[in-house]
Amino acid sequence: MMQYSFIINRKRKFIEQKEFAKQNLLGSGSCGTVFKMEYKPSKTKLAVKVMSRTTSDEENKRIIMDLDVVVKSYDCSYIVRCFGYFIRETEVWICMELMATCFDKLLKLIQQCIPEYILGKLTFSTVTALTYLKEKHGIMHRDVKPSNILIDEQGNIKLCDFGISGVLIDSMAKSRNAGCAAYMSPERICPSTQEKPDYDIRADIWSLGISLIELATNAYPYQN
Repeated sequence: MMQYSFIINRKRKFIEQKEFAKQNLLGSGSCGTVFKMEYKPSKTKLAVKVMSRTTSDEENKRIIMDLDVVVKSYDCSYIVRCFGYFIRETEVWICMELMATCFDKLLKLIQQCIPEYILGKLTFSTVTALTYLKEKHGIMHRDVKPSNILIDEQGNIKLCDFGISGVLIDSMAKSRNAGCAAYMSPERICPSTQEKPDYDIRADIWSLGISLIELATNAYPYQN
């Protein structure tokens, strides 16, 4: 039986996977599936990302990067908090705080522009998270978009999903990992040198800007 040390209600505990009860599906994507689960002893509700381990080196790198970033960013209030994880032969679980929704779903739900005061808070939270990642861990997110920006029931806004984050070398990223082209900066879509792309955290700011325009106007800015 696999056991891991978790932080539940600010206390470190040694727990087993069987102590979690799956409740419902929260979302899914290329990097995994997220379920709402309950830690039965304390009835704590969590969001658990379940990622399948495969023979693909690229997919496994995403899992490692996502797990590494969220675990070591526990002290940042603007990055979704990880309470613990399970690593098994076939899959990895990342157990995180439960947020209410992402801004992509929120926009589709309300079908109207997000108020300016909320966008101001979103901007501050996201830029603070991006600055933290760069200054403390030397990485950039590379997939900033409304579906990766979460809000909880108290109005706290946090960044999530770090599977394609990139390590910065002399403040520059050196690889062309996949991302969402709709929010990708020009220098990432068409780098001056295909073999050795160079871009920095400003590419994430571009992605944030596109996201803000979409949320502020209830329309993606480039219709064609």
